[in-house]
Amino acid sequence: MAISRRAFLTAAAASSALAFLPKDAAVGQTAASARPLSLPSALSAQATSTRLTNLAHLRFLLAPVPLVASATHTTFAIDAEPTVLAPWTYADTDGAGGYRPVGGGTRDAVTGYWTQGAYNADDIARAAVVLLRDATASGDPQSLDEARQVLRSLAFLQTATGPNAGRVVLWQQEDGTLNPSAIPVELPDPSDSAESYWLARTVWAFGEGYAVFLARDPEFAAFLLARLHLCLDALGRESLSRAGQWVQSDGRRLPAWLIAGGADATAEAMLGLAAAAEAGDARSRQALETYGEGVAAMATTPADGWPFGAVLPWTGSLGFWHAWGAAAPEALARGGALLRRRAWTKAAVADAGSFTPQVLTSGGPHNAWAPLPAEAQIAYGAHGRVAGAVAAAASASVSSSGGEGLRLIAGLAAGWFFGANTAGIPVYDPATGVTFDGVETDGRVNRNSGAESTIHGLLTMLLLDANPDIAALATSITGLTSFSGLRVLDAETARRSPGAVVETPAGGAWIGEGNLSGGAFVRLAKGEWVEFDVMEAGGILHGLVWRQTADAGDAVWEVFSGRRRVWSTRTPAGGTGDRGLTEADGMLVPQLLGGDLPEGPVVVRCTSHGDVRLDALVIQPAVSTAVYATASGPAVLYAAGSRRDQRVAPLAAGSGRAYDADGSQRGQAAQGERVRVRGGGFTITRV
Repeated sequence: MAISRRAFLTAAAASSALAFLPKDAAVGQTAASARPLSLPSALSAQATSTRLTNLAHLRFLLAPVPLVASATHTTFAIDAEPTVLAPWTYADTDGAGGYRPVGGGTRDAVTGYWTQGAYNADDIARAAVVLLRDATASGDPQSLDEARQVLRSLAFLQTATGPNAGRVVLWQQEDGTLNPSAIPVELPDPSDSAESYWLARTVWAFGEGYAVFLARDPEFAAFLLARLHLCLDALGRESLSRAGQWVQSDGRRLPAWLIAGGADATAEAMLGLAAAAEAGDARSRQALETYGEGVAAMATTPADGWPFGAVLPWTGSLGFWHAWGAAAPEALARGGALLRRRAWTKAAVADAGSFTPQVLTSGGPHNAWAPLPAEAQIAYGAHGRVAGAVAAAASASVSSSGGEGLRLIAGLAAGWFFGANTAGIPVYDPATGVTFDGVETDGRVNRNSGAESTIHGLLTMLLLDANPDIAALATSITGLTSFSGLRVLDAETARRSPGAVVETPAGGAWIGEGNLSGGAFVRLAKGEWVEFDVMEAGGILHGLVWRQTADAGDAVWEVFSGRRRVWSTRTPAGGTGDRGLTEADGMLVPQLLGGDLPEGPVVVRCTSHGDVRLDALVIQPAVSTAVYATASGPAVLYAAGSRRDQRVAPLAAGSGRAYDADGSQRGQAAQGERVRVRGGGFTITRV
């Protein structure tokens, strides 16, 4: 379910725990328990012999929805078939092993209406994608029929006539009534008054639906294509009309033609456009080309430091990446292969091969890097890492640059579903199709299983079923034994000169574009300093300064080994210029200082030559690591932070290969009693 980026940063991954109705209950009835659901402790044995994808829980969430046509809302064959299918938004555990459906917000006891709704366009669209892909993979006629009914449901939410034609209403009640203005208010409001995430996902579903039904039901396919083109008409009045225009975001030129300002939303639309383009639709191909250029412009360069090659999701901040909806590498890889755009493929490979290893060695797919890894982990984010690596591996193979290593990265990332998470337990059950709603940073598990989690768990399982080698690795994983990624030293807890002042913003950690580490910073007037004790030999340092809009002088960074100064550098304390479309003046982005720290402890001193707002020192290991428990013994990921080749002591017995960031092989991992890690690449060893 879509939420604002601001709400996403501050909200837990928990779904509503309010009263609810089962899909077959009338208003006012007591909800009945669903069948018991349980998670196995080990899945590797069955994973290689049976299908992981199980639609049982998704089908449990599907409810019949009665429809009545109006001047603005109708759907395919509504007179002959006035009932469609849509998934409930949430499903809360009943405490006895079963689940009960839940709508969004609170439920009025008199009307039975939810303040948001029972069903939403985001989840309806993504459920359709699951059913379409399952029908294609398995040939199951039930999945194909359910996909048809869910797509008909989605089409009804699309406004068909009038000034908002092509856009989509987000929420719907159990009796089919649309709710354009939810409580609390979501933007745009009304929900079909502008382009949105749910419009982007509607493009995704209609595009894939058109491709699947083209040969199976040409009449329905033609309807879906017409509705897809209606989406493009709406987008043509907004984002597509700005193609080639640019906006400023804290001094960087970014594309003005992304849907709702996001590479995240735009990437999901690209998946549908790619499917329709592959099926022969020229208009979708043209839109794919336009949007792909915009998403590719959000890519970063691994050698520049943070965010280590990730595709940034939002033009509103240069210091904010989120796992939620991070489909950019998948979309760029697929679109790049279709349209022969090498720059798109390069961006996809960098995200999958440089950034994802850093994600894994920092503990997994945390919802937000804003700019430091934090927040809960959910299926939505985990699926994005897997899908991006699988798609990048395929594009890398096409371009003859390798890809084997990226498939291994995909397997490790998919291990999140089977125990490689902060809780250390499986969060997907192939016996029932349940995916838990999330895992908190302290290991607490949200055992609810709403539509979004269910959908992205199943999208991952469909990928694993299609790639047995990736599935074999993922399902062999039983836990995340240890990880060693980014380490943060807060300035307010370090040694400080007498004039260094700790300041805590009244509004909390969020500053409009990111979160201050520890919720505070240290203000350094000219000549004041902060010292950090650092133990990581060879590590790479990043200074986290809350830079100001105006010129504010420099922060001077010095590294000392004993009394010897090893090296020094400067970073600007201000000078970001006009904030452009961002929410706040200034920016909070880690600035690369340098690496190659000597053996033994060092002291890093930051001295102000102006007015410095120092948040933290971020240390990236020269080689970060993650150790996984598997059915056959440990598997270890060694991810290079340094651009130079490294040789490190093994963390566990095993053999493997070293890979460049594009996944291509670069020899055996072991060199004598050390493990070899390619500069900028990664190594994976297994028993």
